[in-house]
Amino acid sequence: MGVLRLRQRIAQRLAHPQRYDNLRRIRLLDPDVDHDEILALTSRHDFPWDFVQGTGIAFLRDYGIPSISRLLHETGEFEHDGIKRYDDTVLIGEESTIEGIDSPRSHAAVRRLNRIHGHYDIPDDEFAYVLATTIVGPVRWISEFGWRQLDPHELVAIARVTTRFGELMGIKGLPSTYAGYLELLVDYETEHFAPDPANTALAEATISIARAVAPLPLRPFVRRITIALMDEQLRHALGLPAQPAWLVRGVRRGLRLRALALRFAPPRTTPYRHRATTYPGGHVLTQLGPLSMLEELNDQSGRRASGGVA
Repeated sequence: MGVLRLRQRIAQRLAHPQRYDNLRRIRLLDPDVDHDEILALTSRHDFPWDFVQGTGIAFLRDYGIPSISRLLHETGEFEHDGIKRYDDTVLIGEESTIEGIDSPRSHAAVRRLNRIHGHYDIPDDEFAYVLATTIVGPVRWISEFGWRQLDPHELVAIARVTTRFGELMGIKGLPSTYAGYLELLVDYETEHFAPDPANTALAEATISIARAVAPLPLRPFVRRITIALMDEQLRHALGLPAQPAWLVRGVRRGLRLRALALRFAPPRTTPYRHRATTYPGGHVLTQLGPLSMLEELNDQSGRRASGGVA
């Protein structure tokens, strides 16, 4: 512990003089009360790219559960409207947090999500697992590839927002701590992870989405890099081929070098917003959701069809 603290102090001394300003602010806040502000500083200022990548891995973990992947595969959204499906998922999450998890904007976004989910028979344990991936994915990513480690205040705040989001979805018995979500995820994957053709089909479709939105020079390498970043349990469940050890080492070392370089960069001054390929001119809530459902979703009479947010 003493060595870790020493390394952290050395890193702060060598970093850009303003690099840790957001962390200093976070440590002055109460995560039980100021969770929205802490989440914004962490996800939109200090680690925006890392949150995106961690969330991407979270999507892939969902596909390791055959009952989840079969339902998603049956909808055909990832194969036929994959970029819109990805954008809509990210944007609903953004709408739910950008003004605070209990803001009117957030409640409207979660109501819409509940109406979409209301078209399917999804058990609570699957909802809880998917929710767990959305917190564990980014935290694990930052722990391994972030330019600093997350502070306990950040973990508390992220867990508070995650649990409240789940409550607004109507999910019962959720954890209240990051450790609880991590335990939920590990236990669920131990019991339910298994190979299935639908897992592989969804994983390949999602990698194709990532390739389509990646910078042109990176597109030929997206698939191999994505697989190289997976743990063996996930890769096996998705039925994807092992990558050479040299590639796995190279990708991970490259990301750690990026993290080191970021310590010398000034902090972000404007909050990150997702740039949706589907909506280059901006979006409104009524555009989000499967194309086949939009008319029904936007029908006022269907607003309370699936419950959730009061």
